[in-house]
Amino acid sequence: MTIVVRYFASARAAAGLDEEKVELPAGCSVADAMHAVRELHQGELARVLDAASFLVNEVAVRDRTRTLSDGSRLDVLPPFAGG
Repeated sequence: MTIVVRYFASARAAAGLDEEKVELPAGCSVADAMHAVRELHQGELARVLDAASFLVNEVAVRDRTRTLSDGSRLDVLPPFAGG
């Protein structure tokens, strides 16, 4: 299956792009997708992913075992400061 991973703020800077398509086996979870992204992007992005929150199809996800489906959009949101 193919998902679209979108990067925001420091995640975008660390990945070096706004979004990318990632190929995964059917039935993969958010955690599986993040493992695949770590394999694609070594270095600073791993640190950002450790602190990031995620949206799947624009809905906040706290359970990283949530299963993704073909065509899902996974947004990587690093912690934001401000008020």
